[in-house]
Amino acid sequence: MKKVAFICVHNSCRSQIAEALGKHLASDVFESFSAGTETKPRINQDAVRLMKAKYGIDMEREQYSKLLSDIPPVDVVVTMGCNVSYPFLPCKLREDWGLEDPTGKSDEFFLETINKIEQKVLELKERIKDI
Repeated sequence: MKKVAFICVHNSCRSQIAEALGKHLASDVFESFSAGTETKPRINQDAVRLMKAKYGIDMEREQYSKLLSDIPPVDVVVTMGCNVSYPFLPCKLREDWGLEDPTGKSDEFFLETINKIEQKVLELKERIKDI
C-alpha cells in the first residue's frame, strides 16, 4: 500500500482536510498522513465543522497537528500551496496543489477548497494506482 503525505506549514487546515478525505475516499489505494514544519494546538475549527457537516467525518477524533518527523517514510508528497520550502522528504512522486488557505474566509470559500481537495484526492488515487 502506498503512503501519501499531505504537507502544509501548520498542519491545521488544508493538509488535515486532505488526510481525512484520503482516508475516506482512497484508503483502498493509499494510506494518508499529514504534517507540517510547525504545529498548531488544534485543527482549524471551521474545517472540523464543515467536514463533519459535509461528510460526517470528525477530524479531531483521529487526527492532530503533526511535524514532518512524526510521519513514516512516504511514496508521495503533496504540498498544499503554502509557498514555502520544506525540508526534503524522499519520495517517488512530489506535487504541489496550489490551494489558497481558507482560514478566516467564508464557509463558501472553505467549501470550495474542500471540494477542490476532494477532486484532487480522487485524481491522485487514479494516478498512483500503478506506481
